[in-house]
Amino acid sequence: MENLYSVLTRVERAAFSLRGLYAQNGYQKYRMSKFEEYDLYAQNKDFLVSENVITFTDTDGRLMALKPDVTLSIIKNSKDLPASLTKVYYNENVYRVSKGTNSFQEIPQAGIECFGNVTPSAVSEVVYLAAKSLTLLAEETVLLVSHLDIVWGVLSAFALSAEGKKEIFRLLGEKNEQGVKAICQQEGLSQQQTALVCRLVTVYGAPASVWEDLDGFAVDDTTQAAVVQLKALLSDLTARGATNVCVDFSVVNDRSYYNGVAFKGFIYGIPSGVVSGGQYDKLMQKLNKKSRAVGFAVYLGELDKLPEEEANEKDVKRCPPQGQTGRKNLRYV
Repeated sequence: MENLYSVLTRVERAAFSLRGLYAQNGYQKYRMSKFEEYDLYAQNKDFLVSENVITFTDTDGRLMALKPDVTLSIIKNSKDLPASLTKVYYNENVYRVSKGTNSFQEIPQAGIECFGNVTPSAVSEVVYLAAKSLTLLAEETVLLVSHLDIVWGVLSAFALSAEGKKEIFRLLGEKNEQGVKAICQQEGLSQQQTALVCRLVTVYGAPASVWEDLDGFAVDDTTQAAVVQLKALLSDLTARGATNVCVDFSVVNDRSYYNGVAFKGFIYGIPSGVVSGGQYDKLMQKLNKKSRAVGFAVYLGELDKLPEEEANEKDVKRCPPQGQTGRKNLRYV
């Protein structure tokens, strides 16, 4: 077995390790077809990483597509059982335009989906497995965790126009504090209100270092509940031993599909996220499902961008030590 493992590629070794992690935690292997009816993707293009889809006409005249996304296929083809909990993992190839080559590529992807009666405990388990997945891939990693109900709740608490909220939401994803401040001033927010919105950009760090800062975002009942949820999640992750977690409200997944907790994972040396996920109850509703859902994808193809000899030796955009809030030494890739 040891000799066999040594001849596997990095992506194959990663897939093997992740499969073991997910199976050990009660997730069942999910297998799917390489293609779906194109309408599924056409109606949910904003959910896709890339809008470009490879299509062909089936023998019965239906327009089909090589799957550019796994989550949509799993949700569409699974039973809607809101009273029970379904936990599946996958290791599949998707077909989409690669950012590096600007041409279609067959891209390996792994991940888990958890849907049905998704409790806070289930959400916590999924986020922990995302953090653990990173540590199986490299030594220096970070999982950035956000809560969309906090972000949108703060923006909705003030007299911001719909367009203003949308633009600030976009700027948060870019960590553009000056841009956020400018929009707030244009929209007539007070100095105190502007400062709070800007803190969505500046509050960053390990759970203990931002614990008290989170309370400042509880501006109404909705945000208060979201802060409580986020703190409970962070406490559980800490108890589980997840030391590579940081709070970062710049993780702002599309609100048309996502709600609640959102997260993104990085490995030093790779210029884009390796893990991406969150709660997506709104997607379930769009697909006429009553179940709740949470999950994440691991973009295994990104590992090829990491030099073999440097895979576990470099630093990452790491969290500040417990009890510190500074961001001076963070490296954003």
